Amino acid sequence: MYFYLKNLTPAQQIGTLFVIVFGILLLASLTAFALSIREFQDEALAAQRRSALQRFNGILRTSWLMVLVFWLGWMIGNRTALALFGGVSFFALREFLTLSPTRRGDHRSLVLTFFVVLPMQYWLVWLEHFDMFAVFIPVFVFLALPFASALANDPTRFLERNAKLQWGIMVCIYGMSHVPALLMLHFPGYDHRNAFMVFFLVIVVQTCMVAQHFAARRFAHDPIAPSISSSFQLHSWAIGMLVGSMVGAVLAGITPWVPGTAFAFAWIACLAGTMGHFVMKALKRDRGIPSWGPQGQSTTGAGGLLDRVDALCFAAPVFFHSARWYFNL
Repeated sequence: MYFYLKNLTPAQQIGTLFVIVFGILLLASLTAFALSIREFQDEALAAQRRSALQRFNGILRTSWLMVLVFWLGWMIGNRTALALFGGVSFFALREFLTLSPTRRGDHRSLVLTFFVVLPMQYWLVWLEHFDMFAVFIPVFVFLALPFASALANDPTRFLERNAKLQWGIMVCIYGMSHVPALLMLHFPGYDHRNAFMVFFLVIVVQTCMVAQHFAARRFAHDPIAPSISSSFQLHSWAIGMLVGSMVGAVLAGITPWVPGTAFAFAWIACLAGTMGHFVMKALKRDRGIPSWGPQGQSTTGAGGLLDRVDALCFAAPVFFHSARWYFNL
């Protein structure tokens, strides 16, 4: 598989991946539809199957979204892809903050976040100023936004309010902005193929999450933290990590790496993605909500967007900086 993909031209690689990935997703969607029209005489069993099918459909929607984002990034070009991911960051952050109460004293900071911090972060990616891009939010914004909030003269729950806002910025803006930043890196001997790195990242993380979910349902064990997630179990986590990393090794032909190195980078991305997904579940439990878009309908009109990209938001910066360190870029 490695040598087959490696010997294809970029156009042939994109065509091969298109057929394989969309073929698998289409088959899974048809299977889900067939299961949805199946009838059960036992009402309890039917309710259980409907619940499992609803979770499966949620995973399918996430997979379709992730893959479509890659194809759009490939077709519309790097610069336009930045605007696309900027929009994803905007709606994901809006969703995060809509489900977290704010006060009048936060308005100044919120305006700065949406209309200064977000475009500035993506503008730094556009200019390929990666050193400033890496520290702009965790250093400059981290210090500046609390000062803007303090000027509002409202000390009530000041630490909690600012921590919430900074968490949203780190996940929805900082984390997500590293996905299109992969398009701007200049990997040696890898010209005009950076979209494959985005595809690699998306596929291995999503595969890991899907494998972990099904392993938890098929081989039920005691969860590590049942108050946060019933599906985060040690054995299911290990299975998800292994499956995602193996898929990364299989896809090594579209990356600048050999299979062993691709396996290692896929493992890093999967580790960060699963940890991030678990953390975001803890945040949802703290807010008392089952999902960022309750019952599949987001309060922001984004359709539960943050539920679909939370793992990617954590995996992208770890993957980006690991790849940059590896190639000394």
